[in-house]
Amino acid sequence: MKPFPHVNKKQVLVLGLAKSGMAAAVALHKLGAIVTVNDGKPRAESKEVDALEEKGIEVVCGGHPLHLLDTTSLIIKNPGIPYSNLLITEAMNRNIPIWTEVELAYRIAEAEIVAITGSNGKTTTTTLVHAMLEHSERTPLIAGNIGTVATSVALEATKENVMVLELSSFQLMGTEQFKPKVAVWLNLFDAHLDYHGSKELYIEAKAKVYENMTKEDYLVYSADDLIVAKHVQQSKATLVPFSTKLELPTGAYIKDNAIYFREERICPLDEIVLPGAHNIENMLASVAAAKLAGGTNAQIKTVLTTFTGVKHRLQFVGDVHGRKVYNDSKATNILATQAALASFKQDIVLLAGGLDRGNEFDELSPSLTHVKTLVVFGETKTKLTALGNKLGINVVQAIDVRDAATKAFEHSNVKDVVLLSPACASWDQYSTFEERGDAFLATVSQLSNSQLME
Repeated sequence: MKPFPHVNKKQVLVLGLAKSGMAAAVALHKLGAIVTVNDGKPRAESKEVDALEEKGIEVVCGGHPLHLLDTTSLIIKNPGIPYSNLLITEAMNRNIPIWTEVELAYRIAEAEIVAITGSNGKTTTTTLVHAMLEHSERTPLIAGNIGTVATSVALEATKENVMVLELSSFQLMGTEQFKPKVAVWLNLFDAHLDYHGSKELYIEAKAKVYENMTKEDYLVYSADDLIVAKHVQQSKATLVPFSTKLELPTGAYIKDNAIYFREERICPLDEIVLPGAHNIENMLASVAAAKLAGGTNAQIKTVLTTFTGVKHRLQFVGDVHGRKVYNDSKATNILATQAALASFKQDIVLLAGGLDRGNEFDELSPSLTHVKTLVVFGETKTKLTALGNKLGINVVQAIDVRDAATKAFEHSNVKDVVLLSPACASWDQYSTFEERGDAFLATVSQLSNSQLME
């Protein structure tokens, strides 16, 4: 951990508990800051309070009193808290700096950083890059939106490590000096517009991944995504494209049915085991990032030929009563579900639904060719029912994911694909997409041990 005198003996407010708030508070305390943690939930619902108070950290629960700003010189904000929060708007009026903990992690980390962002594919790509950097000169550490808090990892990281971070637009929006050695921008889709307010502001948040990069740094980007390809031209970093359509000698591409990087053959496509055309894009990006960060060809090829997916991201659950079952709970928008559907040619029973963000689902229509039954749940089930009826697809309404899984098996046949790919966030019924996916997995496990009526 690098020293960070900027916060020593300064009043710092950590807004929001959860994992990132807890990690930021502990790190700041170690750095000599006078830390106050504020969370809107009642104290009884915040299990971290006692542990923080034992360290001498003040915790204020049950609201966001503005007097907390009177002595505050810096705010570390939980990424999920919107900038419309009254305490945040008042802090902006007072010109108090507001960071997410990723900025703090960058300031204290001794290790170089590989940062991965995009609307879809972040977790798979981050996992791939981390695995590809095993056995290289520096030991990789994985963190960020993938589940391990960046600040916690940064506290322990040394120059002998490289940090591989999955970063959301929420996290990037709260950065100032953040500068990775290698950045990856996978794609862009109209996601999280309820948080950002407009597509332009969403793009602006994503673009912060390269805002401070220089020519000595590398920006890996999709040449096939025209919006991304246009925006990265603003960067001062060395641009490294990837494409499934073009042969790009300065980047990663497909040639002679194999993955190439800068004219070097890396791995034949027919040796890759992870399904889905979209995953070829993730692999190209991963190969580029790993090569630029010091990965070896042998380790990269080993990963490409053995990696079968990440939990909740088009995860193959198994062959259950003759159905091939996949858990893609991480598909929280239409683009992700389109990518999942494109991975299969056989009949599909699709489980979809969740939080209603105000969007319609018409653009999902061309991807539903192989869907014979649509099992819908959550706030959007009425909209998805209307879409299914318009397309002549059998629609079954369910209460939640568990009910949907049971009904999916009832309306499927041997050799069908049963696919949970909701195209919606989980927050109407579940606190996270992982919780939603686990509910699906638990139900499938129960069904696999029961007699299924054909």
